[in-house]
Amino acid sequence: MLGCVIHAQDDLRVEELPVPEPGPGEALIAVRFGGVCGSDLHYWRHGGVGDFRLKEPMLLGHEVVGTVVAYGAGASGPVPGTAVAVHPATPCGACPECVDGRRNVCRDTRYLGSAARFPHIQGGFAAQVVVPTEQLRPLPEGLELQRAALAEPLSVALHAVRRAGDLTGRHVLVTGAGPIGCLVVAAAKAAGAARVTVTDLLPAALEYARIAGADTLVRADDPDDAGWPAEVDVAVEASGVAAGLDTCLRLVRRGGVVVQLGMLPPGPSPFAGNLVVSREIELRGAFRFDTEFDEALRLLAAEPAFDGLVSAVVPVTDAESAFALAADRSRSCKVLLDFGTS
Repeated sequence: MLGCVIHAQDDLRVEELPVPEPGPGEALIAVRFGGVCGSDLHYWRHGGVGDFRLKEPMLLGHEVVGTVVAYGAGASGPVPGTAVAVHPATPCGACPECVDGRRNVCRDTRYLGSAARFPHIQGGFAAQVVVPTEQLRPLPEGLELQRAALAEPLSVALHAVRRAGDLTGRHVLVTGAGPIGCLVVAAAKAAGAARVTVTDLLPAALEYARIAGADTLVRADDPDDAGWPAEVDVAVEASGVAAGLDTCLRLVRRGGVVVQLGMLPPGPSPFAGNLVVSREIELRGAFRFDTEFDEALRLLAAEPAFDGLVSAVVPVTDAESAFALAADRSRSCKVLLDFGTS
């Protein structure tokens, strides 16, 4: 079977791999689609994500969907042939964060396709993968595998919106119209936001934000753009650059909430921190997700418009082309690898 393995910066290989055998408590999944995430691109282009650096070859991918093939000894779950999405996280369940109900920041979690620990946790970009049975989620009726591949990034967006608090009737600013930013738009509207304004440097990215439900689109490099709001109630920074955070802090109202969702580069990041004090702004981080995964599947099943965020479906044999396309935000939003053709 074929798998997509990162060996080092700029060294992405599609390799022939052995089919894994499920052990006790595990299921074998035939992967159909895998979404190329920003973290996958960082491993490819930079050899790491933030402080997580590659130390050995790693199978990429954590946005995967497919069908159940078989179970290991004593394991059970959805019957073979069932279409499933794979929750990529396995929290430890014992650390203070897990006990406190914040499993998304578990200090000892295992996350598909992550170099956060060594040996690295191998990912899901392969024709068949083995995962713990508790990570399987049968798809709701009417949800096809291709749209279900958006479940993981939509879960990230839903968690960020949850961190922002009650959005009913609120004006929300989203900086960055990449795949996650666009899904934040959809999540905010689903949470009752009255208005969502999105900023980005690229017109093509802003058009994807429109598909996701944005009310106002703003060119981030145009201070005279008529769409700039005087102030907003809540801001979600989804670009991962300090300038985006600075914009959020300057535009959120006094006493408002800013959620930092985009992963900022390692090291110090300049922003208008004095405004956090003088305007008593609440600055909150948002990292991954937990139970939002199930909510994401329900939302995807109910809203066909999410299909418009999938820019391309590329055979795994052309993985490097898919990664190059996903990295070019002027041409794409979410790019999927297709393992059904391997």
